Amino acid sequence: MTKSAPTLTLVKNLERLETRLAEIPPEPGVYFMRDVSDRIIYIGKSRKLRSRVRSYFRDGYNKTERIATMVKQVAEIEFIVTDTEAEALALEANLIKQHQPYFNVLLKDDKKYPYVCITWSEKYPRIFITRKRQLGKEKDKFYGPYTDSGLLREILRICKRIFTLRQRPQPLFKDRPCLNYDMGRCPGVCQQLISPEEYRKTVQKVAMVFQGRTHELIEILTQQMQTAAEELNFESAARIRDQIVGLKSLTADQKVSLPDDTVSRDAIALAADDQHAFIQLFQIRAGQLVGRLAFVADAHAEPGAILQRVLEEHYQTADAVEIPAEILVQHELPDGEILADVLSARKGRKVTILAPQRQTKAELIEMVERNAQYELQRMQKLGDRNSQAMQDLATILDLPDLIVHRIEGYDISHIQGSNAVASQVVFIDGLPAKQHYRHYKIKNPTVTIGHSDDFASLAEVIGRRFRKYIEDPQLSRAGNPDWPDLIMIDGGKGQLSSVVAVLQEMNLLADLRVISLAKQREEIFLPGESQPLKTESEQPGVQLLRRLRDEAHRFAVNFHRQQRSDKLKRSRLDEIPGLGHHRQKQLLGHFRSVDYIRQATPTQISEVPGIGPRLAQEIYDYFHPA
Repeated sequence: MTKSAPTLTLVKNLERLETRLAEIPPEPGVYFMRDVSDRIIYIGKSRKLRSRVRSYFRDGYNKTERIATMVKQVAEIEFIVTDTEAEALALEANLIKQHQPYFNVLLKDDKKYPYVCITWSEKYPRIFITRKRQLGKEKDKFYGPYTDSGLLREILRICKRIFTLRQRPQPLFKDRPCLNYDMGRCPGVCQQLISPEEYRKTVQKVAMVFQGRTHELIEILTQQMQTAAEELNFESAARIRDQIVGLKSLTADQKVSLPDDTVSRDAIALAADDQHAFIQLFQIRAGQLVGRLAFVADAHAEPGAILQRVLEEHYQTADAVEIPAEILVQHELPDGEILADVLSARKGRKVTILAPQRQTKAELIEMVERNAQYELQRMQKLGDRNSQAMQDLATILDLPDLIVHRIEGYDISHIQGSNAVASQVVFIDGLPAKQHYRHYKIKNPTVTIGHSDDFASLAEVIGRRFRKYIEDPQLSRAGNPDWPDLIMIDGGKGQLSSVVAVLQEMNLLADLRVISLAKQREEIFLPGESQPLKTESEQPGVQLLRRLRDEAHRFAVNFHRQQRSDKLKRSRLDEIPGLGHHRQKQLLGHFRSVDYIRQATPTQISEVPGIGPRLAQEIYDYFHPA
């Protein structure tokens, strides 16, 4: 058996390189760069594929150090031809999201920046603030991410005051609207007292605010107010007048000095260090700053490429009316012409992308850059504080390698043993990593109402957390991102001893560092030590552990309250013969509360999936005894 010759990179096989380049057509499309292991390391687009790909391998081509490194690793080139540049732009964006190539500009999903979501996929759309942008439903629309969450919440609060919108996520009563309807603040969505079509018209007005079209909305409302006044409908005219006043308050004191305040503009700039680039995008409409968005990216690429990637991502899901006529950029974009052509086609009028060098527009870019620089400095200070805290913690614990990358904290919550639960929270590099949080329901049969056992509960949770490493001895621990550098138990020597005992049984104690933090004096205990470590309560390492402990406590208490609430809901339903846990969930999911079930007729109850007429009558008779 003969071994196949190893695949060479294209720069080491010039004949094959020339053959491959000659096969690439001079048409618009997307190209892939693969390494010797067949992994996609770069994805790009071009209006002329052949000339763009060939330029990477030209000696005189001005390549950055990172691109030059990438070219040396390319072993294969693939391409997809598209009919238009717009298709190439959209395809490239989707492929980058799918494959996450190492040498592409990758935007970070930074949870500290919130979005506004409008659920157009629903019959009566909801409007809410979220830090998770989930594009699961195509019709739902996200606006942001916004830099100031406090200001964003205030804008949404004012919108709910200006326009008659649903005020509660869930109805308060089954058969009638709540007080918000009587006060004129809600149109009675819960009882469908307004048609979906009329309600969507109201929500569209709110959407115009987040699209930066407040000035246009005011003009529309002014016309409606004048029409209502001419028709002697003074009550409607007064209501619209109040809406106009409220909308004007949103844009007060936000005037941006530009020579032409009739042109809609976006201005984008960044500030970067060796690791991250912080990008700010100012949305200016009719001379007013209507939105300030923020993005984070890895800083390994050229500034122009980073700005290009942000703009492509931002406008990919934007409606045509949200695209400005002019985009001011801090640096020239590598494919600015393609982006401008695509946006012009979508908007139906020319969109200009300009890197201003002088006068007022350049001053605007400088202002955006200063704001990006402030965000960079703020995050650097936060990073320095966390780094100092982690180094101090490593010193406190006498860790020779000074590595405390992932810390896990555990806590137990219950009321005299009832509904006992546990929390696992994770800090990575000193910051909460909520995607790794977990909660546990305590399964120990000895933990019941009136009998709690935090020691046994903690031992159970730790055993369940690391059980997979015992069941699968081949599972790697070294270099595993799921393996903690430190475990912190909320409690004293007793809680720590119970966790140490279970780790010893699992033969994992030698591979894990475990400590506990006592509440009363913020004392740190180590396994086998009767006395706490000598520390100061305000030193950075101890403060980090306190933040971890408080977060574990908060997460455990919230889950405990949720479990207790769910149990209270089910407690009365448990008394109905033939009504198991699954059917209870079906009932509560349909009626929302036990009070609504009590008010329902047998016919209404039988409409719930899995509830037949006989069981529906039994449920009704239970709540209405003869």
